[in-house]
Amino acid sequence: MNSLISTRYTTAMVDGALLLLRIGTAVLMIPHGLQKLNGFDKMQNEFVSFLGLSPKLSLVLAMSAELGCSLLLLVGLFTRFATVPLIITMLTALFVAHQGALFGDGEKNGLFITMLLVLLILGPGEYSLDARLGKRRF
Repeated sequence: MNSLISTRYTTAMVDGALLLLRIGTAVLMIPHGLQKLNGFDKMQNEFVSFLGLSPKLSLVLAMSAELGCSLLLLVGLFTRFATVPLIITMLTALFVAHQGALFGDGEKNGLFITMLLVLLILGPGEYSLDARLGKRRF
């Protein structure tokens, strides 16, 4: 019971929390990419255009980020790099597709942005391929 109210933590706890955050973020993001992949033909002309890009190219970029970068997050490889396209995709979804409605339709995007920013700042933790391959944590 005391451990529930304790403010002490170990490096292993932080690394475990980062592992959980990485896996949770990836597992929750991958279905969004799969949805775009499976509905590509239908969505390619209706998808939100970003920075003057065609809807089809915007869809390909979002789908690639949501699938490819999420898989990198899942295993903890190039973690910080992988968060950047995902953050851009989620910011675009929040402000372009959902008109910045953070407390409405864009709530999920806001949550993803928060999770991804934590991973960008803290990195993948010790339980990652980045750590195993000797990548710096800072």
